[in-house]
Amino acid sequence: MRKIKAVVFDLDNTLVDFMRMKRSAVRAAAEAMVGAGLKMTPDEVYNEVFKIYEKEGIEDQFVFNKLLEKVLGRVDWHILAAGVVAYRRAKEANLTPYPFVKQTLVELLRRGYKLAVVSDAPRLQAWTRLVESSLDQFFDAVVTYEDTFERKPAAAPFKKALELLGISDPRESVMVGDWAERDVLGAKAIGMITVFARYGDTFGTVNSGADFEINSPIELLEILDKIT
Repeated sequence: MRKIKAVVFDLDNTLVDFMRMKRSAVRAAAEAMVGAGLKMTPDEVYNEVFKIYEKEGIEDQFVFNKLLEKVLGRVDWHILAAGVVAYRRAKEANLTPYPFVKQTLVELLRRGYKLAVVSDAPRLQAWTRLVESSLDQFFDAVVTYEDTFERKPAAAPFKKALELLGISDPRESVMVGDWAERDVLGAKAIGMITVFARYGDTFGTVNSGADFEINSPIELLEILDKIT
C-alpha cells in the first residue's frame, strides 16, 4: 500500500459551515433592509434573495442590487448599504469551522501530511473565508476557480493542487469533500483516495461513491491510520 503524503480538502461545507453562514447572513440582511424602508417582510426578502442565488449562483456578489432592481426598479442605496453591512457582520459572526476541524488539521500537520484546499469559489471569497475562520495558516496550497478556470469534477483543479504540493502520484493523496458529484467523482477519476464529508452534505446524498465516509472531521485520522 502506498504511503499517503497529502490531504486535500474542499472548503465550503467541508471545513466551514458555509450554508449556515449564508442563511444567517441573508436573514440579517433581510431584516436590515426592511428596517431601512424596503416594503417587504424579512421572509419575502430572504426567499427572493435565494431565488436569485439559485439562478445566478451562490457566490453572486450583486444579489442585493438585483433584488432591489427587481422589486423597486432601481437601487436604493440606503437600503442596499443597510443590507450589506448587516450581511457582513452576520457573516463574520457565523463563519466558523466545523467542530474538530482545527484539531484535525493540527494533527495532520504534526504527522507530516501536506495540506491543500480545492474550492470552486472565486479566489478572493475563498481566501476571505479561510482568513475569517482562522484556517489560512494550515495549508500549503489553495486552489480556487481562477487558478484553472475549471470547476470540479474537472481534473484540472485536483491536478493543480497536487502539483503545488509536489505529489506526482494521485494515489498518495486523499480528497475530502461534501459534494459527491464534484469532490468525490472528480478526485476518484484521477486516482485520489476519496472521503465523503457526510456531516456537510446538503443534498441528502444516499450513495456518495467515496472510498470512505466520515460524520466528523476527526474521523479522518482513523481512516489515515488504516490506509497508511
